[in-house]
Amino acid sequence: QIDKYLYAMRLSDETLLDVMARFRREMKNGLSRDFNPTAAVKMLPTFVRSIPDGFFFLLKKGDFIALDLFFFYFRILRVKVSHEKKHFFFMESEIYNTPEDIMHGFFFWLFDHVAECLGDFMEKQQIKDKKLPVGFTFSFPCRQSKLDEGILITWTKRFKFFFLEGADVVRLLNKAIKIFFLNCTSFSFLADYDADIIFFLNDTVGTMMTCGFDDHFFFIGLIIGTGTNACYMEEMRHIDLVVFFLGRMCINTEWGAFGDDFFFEDIRTEFDREIDRGSFFFWKQLFFFLVSGLYMGELVRLILVFFFKEGLLFEGRITPELLFFFKFETKHVSAIEKSKEGLNKAKEILIFFFVEPSHEDCIAVQHVCFFFSFRSANLVASTLGAIFFFLRDNKGVGRLRTTVGVFFFLYKMHPQYARRLHKTTRRLVPDSEVRFLLSESGSGKGAAMVTAVAYRLAEQHRLIDETLAEFKLTHEQLLQVKKRMRAEMEAGLKKKTHDTAKVKMLPTFVRSTPDGTENGDFLALDLGGTNFRVLLVKIRSGKRRTVEMHNKIYAIPIEVMQGTGEELFDHIVTCISDFLDYMGIKGARLPLGFTFSFPCKQTSLDAGILLNWTKGFKATDCEGEDVVYLLREGIKRREEFDLDVVAVVNDTVGTMMTCAYEDPNCEIGLIVGTGSNACYMEEMRNIEMVDGEQGRMCVNTEWGAFGDNGCLDDIRTIYDKAVDDFSLNAGKQRYEKMISGMYLGEIVRNILIDFTKRGFLFRGQISETLKTRHIFETKFLSQIERDSWRALLTSLERIWISACVRAGGFFTISTAFLAMLTSKPWEGLSRIPSLHHFISLVAAVPSSPTGLVSFCSFSRIMHQTVKDLAPNCDVTFLLSEDGSGKGAALITAVGCRLREAEQ
Repeated sequence: QIDKYLYAMRLSDETLLDVMARFRREMKNGLSRDFNPTAAVKMLPTFVRSIPDGFFFLLKKGDFIALDLFFFYFRILRVKVSHEKKHFFFMESEIYNTPEDIMHGFFFWLFDHVAECLGDFMEKQQIKDKKLPVGFTFSFPCRQSKLDEGILITWTKRFKFFFLEGADVVRLLNKAIKIFFLNCTSFSFLADYDADIIFFLNDTVGTMMTCGFDDHFFFIGLIIGTGTNACYMEEMRHIDLVVFFLGRMCINTEWGAFGDDFFFEDIRTEFDREIDRGSFFFWKQLFFFLVSGLYMGELVRLILVFFFKEGLLFEGRITPELLFFFKFETKHVSAIEKSKEGLNKAKEILIFFFVEPSHEDCIAVQHVCFFFSFRSANLVASTLGAIFFFLRDNKGVGRLRTTVGVFFFLYKMHPQYARRLHKTTRRLVPDSEVRFLLSESGSGKGAAMVTAVAYRLAEQHRLIDETLAEFKLTHEQLLQVKKRMRAEMEAGLKKKTHDTAKVKMLPTFVRSTPDGTENGDFLALDLGGTNFRVLLVKIRSGKRRTVEMHNKIYAIPIEVMQGTGEELFDHIVTCISDFLDYMGIKGARLPLGFTFSFPCKQTSLDAGILLNWTKGFKATDCEGEDVVYLLREGIKRREEFDLDVVAVVNDTVGTMMTCAYEDPNCEIGLIVGTGSNACYMEEMRNIEMVDGEQGRMCVNTEWGAFGDNGCLDDIRTIYDKAVDDFSLNAGKQRYEKMISGMYLGEIVRNILIDFTKRGFLFRGQISETLKTRHIFETKFLSQIERDSWRALLTSLERIWISACVRAGGFFTISTAFLAMLTSKPWEGLSRIPSLHHFISLVAAVPSSPTGLVSFCSFSRIMHQTVKDLAPNCDVTFLLSEDGSGKGAALITAVGCRLREAEQ
């Protein structure tokens, strides 16, 4: 009759699979920002971002203390970490009891008790004048937003303190410890001890971290004892509750609350409901009641009393001792289920309760124990199976290989529990290869380990902060850069200082922006980096002005960039010939504008003397020569076509003209891409290098050379200097090397190498690939920010490095821009709040991955810096989608119009 009654309550595999499917849904809801508030399974982020694999390198040598708060007791551990493989950890611990009256009193009683026990432990350990970091393991559901915080959600395990739920237990314990050490006269030598808790974690997470040293496939932590819980490593992209996107984070499931939404009503027995009604947490932690060791003995006692009342046990005789709550403990269940001596143990235990059992009574009691322990193992297996499915989906594999770290007495001490759990798990999830690893040291060792890591990382982060602080320019530094740039610009405009000025302020002989009457077909060349564009631009005037563009992009091989000038221009002419064939216009002699994105001294609109190469170009026999002449000579050597080269244009000027065609107020052009430069419309009376007092002319600042005279040395970092020293034009274009897309990736690579040498990254091991100069491209920074290159770098510290370098560059760009904005002719006008300047903002080639506008935060940083440093100047930025090629065609059209007017 007893077996028949128990059989009716058993859980079939179909039921267990249903439990597993439901738990998967609950996990998904818990990870979702929208459904988490109402989800029973909270899926709490722990901010533990790595499994223990590799922690040997990160562990800080020294002494650490771990506080491990369990149920009726807590442990204090002193863990000594060395880097000797044979004696990596040395632990000493002591267990302190938690009195029953403290468990149900006011919260400060508990923390005062813990502080007092910590003082006792420190006295016994003779720890004097040592500031040992403390890790705190807390076995109750807490919400975290950082590593040293724990906001208590609810009490479990028969704990019930008043006025504590919703409070930060870390802060309260810290406060109690400090008060104790300040007030305790018997431990006066500890008065100066700093006992701040630097790391807080759940006991399940501590178990996972402990076991992870022994198995690299370790991804799950499991507690099954007085309480029950599980944690696992989840992909960041699935965790809506945190703002990170890269890597993984340990999730504390807090699965004890699974079923609090009425799911278990068809599974719970009347005995489960009776325990729930008598608990401190009515209708809460229902899964906890079903499977944990805290209630297993009580469930057995209740059903034994029921069978006695039904006349099925003890011949209708029962003793008062068996009617006491929680007198029948889970350790009794474990003893009774031993395979050989279980029946004898059952008899001994029942006699202890003054019951005189028959042999049949002992068998029946053993069957009851078997039912509840087996039910617990089955339910835990089903919820574990749901986690296995999550891990398998994350990895995208058909068969999952993983290890589960387990701690606490029910798994360890019960003679059948582990075997049943393993068997049911493999039956429910047959396509997973699961290994269970028993944690002998428990969560305390894990807390100490993570504290040792956190302590070292905190020191590393401090050093990283100090290093990267050089990239974060202060407001005063930015104003100084602005002042210096303005002085350099004025020197470049004056005839007597122009030759020695580093910011050359080159006249472009572009005297007018488009007026809308431009008309015709024009060719444009756009040379500014590793790619070269040839364009056919058809401009139509009238009421419906239109610009139709056709273009083709050609690569310039590195051997051509750094070969002879004749080879370079022959390659350019070959590309032009191919484009003319492609468009079918080889017979036409079209006007041509040549966008040439290198410093040139112009003597007319169609003549430009190359001052020096930049951006990796080093073609011989070009510097000091007229690039228009070199182009015309290349066309002659080809003997296939003829073109009318009307204008040579800097790409910055072309950018300005492109936007000015759309908005005539646009009078400034800015390039932030492979290189960096700016131009603006200046009054002729201020340009001493050109005769003429009337009108205006566009000035190409060539600000990339800003700082070549040493005026920026106080803000250049060792990484800037390293990039400059190994560049093709060492000592030149220093400002461009600090901010442009061609060099930012190289700056980051140098930082990564330095941080790796100092042990901050990559376990101190520098790969041969990372040693290759310019291997870390600037486009990677943008891709990392967009989370599309997770396999390349998965540490947020590395993104942080990129962000700091980028922000430093943008700040200096903004400052230089403001120097131009507040110079003549706007010097007086810049203080007028209603003034609007329209500025074009573009990458060197719009589709170029090195264009800094591809960074998500570029516009925000640029706009904010301009606003901060020039609050009375209202600036509008226009993004030029068409680039400087269209601008070259427009300048050519304007040049043709002015030439016809002169004739």
